Amino acid sequence: MLHSRFFWKLYAGYTAVILVSIAVVGTLISQKIERDTLEEIRRSLQARAIFLKELASPHLEIFQDSTFQSRVQTLGLAMDTRLTVMKENGEVIADSSENPGRMDNHLKRPEILTARARGFGTSSRFSDTVHQRMMYLAMSVRSKGLLVGYVRTSLPLSEIDRRLSYLRNTIGLGAILAAVAALPFGLLVTRHVVNPVISMTTVAESMSRGDYDQRLLEVRKDEIGKLSKALNRMAASCRERMEIITTDRNKLSAILSGMVEGVIAIDRDERVVHMNEAAGKLLGTSPVDSLNKPVWEAVRIRDVCEILNLTLQDEVSRQRDLRLVTSPSDQHVEMHASPLHDGQRNVVGSLVVLHDMSELDRLETVRQDFVANASHELKTPITAIRGLVETLIDDEELSFSKQKRFLHKIKDQSMRLSSIVTDLLALSRLESGNQDSENVKTDLRHAIMTSVSGLTSTAEDQGIEVGVKLPDIPVEVLGSEDDFGQVVTNLLDNAIKYTTRGGEVWVRLECQGDQAVLEVQDTGIGIEPKDRDRIFERFYRVDKARSRELGGTGLGLAIVKHLAITHGGRVELDSVFGIGSTFQVFLPRVIRSM
Repeated sequence: MLHSRFFWKLYAGYTAVILVSIAVVGTLISQKIERDTLEEIRRSLQARAIFLKELASPHLEIFQDSTFQSRVQTLGLAMDTRLTVMKENGEVIADSSENPGRMDNHLKRPEILTARARGFGTSSRFSDTVHQRMMYLAMSVRSKGLLVGYVRTSLPLSEIDRRLSYLRNTIGLGAILAAVAALPFGLLVTRHVVNPVISMTTVAESMSRGDYDQRLLEVRKDEIGKLSKALNRMAASCRERMEIITTDRNKLSAILSGMVEGVIAIDRDERVVHMNEAAGKLLGTSPVDSLNKPVWEAVRIRDVCEILNLTLQDEVSRQRDLRLVTSPSDQHVEMHASPLHDGQRNVVGSLVVLHDMSELDRLETVRQDFVANASHELKTPITAIRGLVETLIDDEELSFSKQKRFLHKIKDQSMRLSSIVTDLLALSRLESGNQDSENVKTDLRHAIMTSVSGLTSTAEDQGIEVGVKLPDIPVEVLGSEDDFGQVVTNLLDNAIKYTTRGGEVWVRLECQGDQAVLEVQDTGIGIEPKDRDRIFERFYRVDKARSRELGGTGLGLAIVKHLAITHGGRVELDSVFGIGSTFQVFLPRVIRSM
């Protein structure tokens, strides 16, 4: 509080008011007392003059008493007043302080002249007789209407000054005592006023820093107390509103941050006020560094800047496609721009939503390829069966051996068609999540050995060596042995088909922590980088001519991928074109408790 400028200003003002008030009141009282004292002295001199007049009247008419001088002296000593008696011509006949015979004629004295004209007169001047300043009051003495003389009373002004000085000192001392008593009380009053103001200032500063938990005491009933209550209510209201604003802002920020679409908002000056992570990633810029920068500086993509600028100018929503040149393929972005309005429907900026259509385009391409491949895969055996059947029907002279050979071909094509349909149905069930897998512990070693034994003869016929490396302990996973057997069979069959004569295929199983890793490695033709992202698509073939020559449905790897995902795992591919490929299937392992 002692460091508060407001406190010292208020206390200084209070002190100035007290001192000025005491000075003014003291001066007025002093002047009033001085006037009253002088008036009282004048009246006292007048009363004494009247008494002296009654005493001196007989002697002024006929001066016969030689003791009159001594009587005046005695009376003057008793009254502590100088008494003077003069004839009408100004001759002094008696004086309480001097010998009348040595005194000058007093007819020209101011008080005598005034008394002669008005009956009495007063004056203050220096007396050559007593050698000090005196206050005189003179009265004329008349007998039967005729002026017979004058009487005069006087007091030294020094005595009057002494009395007045005493009064002034008394008033001054009283003023000092009053000030000494009032200033500490003023200190208390000032503290009583300033302390709540300091507290209010502290609370207001806390509110300006965002701290709305500070509160003021509400014990006072005056205006300061009302102000304290108002500040407390304002703090509570601000806190509630800030909580609402913060909650809404966090919700909006979470929504915008969680959006897969990119969002960019600019103000009237075309400066970026918001950019989410999706937009930054899509446009290759930092959302944090882009804030408050001109959009053309932050984004540097003409189409984005142009659609925001046009929307801001004409206040019309618009849509535009954007092609971003990236590696390995271009990105297709769909832009939707709209103006931003405030509560009064004034345009305060514009916003653009960037929707990456690249994945949708890719899926559309995949869908088209799937339809084309499926149609082709189904059409091939159907066409073959149809041609063979028509030949059997139309050629009645066809030999029995040819008929039998045609029937075997029809059987082979129908089996191929059945395999395609079966794999499609299986893949459809896996993708739809309707696959009812057995949730039992299965030792992967059994599934691997069963699949390897079933394809060993095929590998031997093609001159390919198949190696198996399995751990000595069971490797258990949850699922059906048939499902895992199908994974191994599809991978192993694929490796054998694309490995040339004299090559090698290895099947390995190992444990990596809580993961079981099935690995199928071959020394075949390998897979080019451009085909690796699509190798697990349905009917996708790296070498279409070779694939059809070797048979198969083109769905094996797609089934492997979905079976791994269904059992909580994943598939990874490592391939070098012309050297070979390695497929790894990671599955969660069942850990035996000790």
